[in-house]
Amino acid sequence: MEAHPFATAPADSPALGSLPVEPLLTSEFDADPGGVYARLRRTYGPVAPVGLMGVPVWLVLDYREVLEVLRNESVWRRDVRYWRARAQRQLPLDWPLLAGYEVRQTMFMDDEEHLAARHTHHAAMRPFQDGHTPQGWELRATVARYADELIGMLAAESGTAGFADLSAQYTRPLLLMVTTKLFGCPVELGDELVMDLWRMLDGGPDAGPATGRALAAMTRLAAHRRARPGDDLTSYMLLADPELSDEQLGRELFMNAVYLNDITGNMVLNTLLEVLRGNATVRRSLSAGQLGETVNRAALVNPPVANMCFRFAARDVRLGNFWIRAGDVVSPSAAAAHQDLIAIGTSHMVGSAVSTRAHLGWGAGPHQCPSAARELGGMIVTTAVGRIFDHLAKAELTLPADQLPWRSGPVVRGLRVLPVRYELSGGVGRGVGGPRGETEAVGELAVSGGEGQMKGLLGALRRMMFGGR
Repeated sequence: MEAHPFATAPADSPALGSLPVEPLLTSEFDADPGGVYARLRRTYGPVAPVGLMGVPVWLVLDYREVLEVLRNESVWRRDVRYWRARAQRQLPLDWPLLAGYEVRQTMFMDDEEHLAARHTHHAAMRPFQDGHTPQGWELRATVARYADELIGMLAAESGTAGFADLSAQYTRPLLLMVTTKLFGCPVELGDELVMDLWRMLDGGPDAGPATGRALAAMTRLAAHRRARPGDDLTSYMLLADPELSDEQLGRELFMNAVYLNDITGNMVLNTLLEVLRGNATVRRSLSAGQLGETVNRAALVNPPVANMCFRFAARDVRLGNFWIRAGDVVSPSAAAAHQDLIAIGTSHMVGSAVSTRAHLGWGAGPHQCPSAARELGGMIVTTAVGRIFDHLAKAELTLPADQLPWRSGPVVRGLRVLPVRYELSGGVGRGVGGPRGETEAVGELAVSGGEGQMKGLLGALRRMMFGGR
């Protein structure tokens, strides 16, 4: 990248590579990330040098500095080619995070290339954005119907009172079903795609190969919809930009699938958790029927993306107490920024309906989620939360909130399970299966609305949820 005629870091300012850094991903971080962020802030100020799987990174902790990084695209770039350590081949060859950044898609583009890609996404999502269009109305009805059917499957398997994991038995299958519907996956891709996304999001030993297979499946989906257009996001993206190759479209679909399942799913689970653990402000919003505000309040306490995607300094720049050199990598921490925001505002900040919209769950600045995507994601989250609480007469955690197991990685902190003891309301039989039993309820979904491909998908979900019983 070309040099910029701006001030350079003073010679005596410490460079990232010269600083002793402590690893971020430790057992202490797994147990109490908020405590780690607070300690780093006390030691270094708004920006701290940390080690991320053996690579030094600037972690941005305070809300003001995080917003500066997210909003100032001229200084803080998303294109991985700005990363000096990568260009100079200083990264470990097997560094696990690099492969994701090498997949060139909208998230890792800048300037006109990025704007053009966002325009394609926005145009493709627009038919689904408005609940009054046929596509938007159908998608909203479908999300609610899928939620009801999953609750019906739960009732059929475990009864109207019992125990459930609202992650494995509700949230994750719901998001996978919505992905399959929205993307227009044909039956021959449905089961395969669901299973590989599941393995990929678990991050287990098969996550790498599963990621490759999922990316390949998305590429095949792009080719399928190019040959057989439908009323789905994949087809509308091709309509918005016919020049997209199958490989390019596959990468974009892959990115959307990851975010739709992992990020949106985390937002659902985090909202359910805040209600179940007794967060008073979240519960008040839910009781008042303010589902959007319920989600906002939960996202402020526990954002779905803990540490956001890397940015790379385009030039030497002062941030916090340090000079960041051109080509350095920074990781803006939404979780730490929210911690700072709440501390600044204390109780009135959490209690204000206006302030909760300051959460970074959807990002900020030029690279925040496109408005159509935010509206779609918000609709899915509020519907998932609203439908489950419509059907629950009672629910309580079966583990203390501080003993719930989390996936604490370099980007996402998400619940592994959300175990509850539940009682379904008396009306559940009329809406979600009830005495008809699971077979009839699932069969009804499989053929309703012309969605014959969902039968195989629901079979795969049933095997994953109930062990093939």
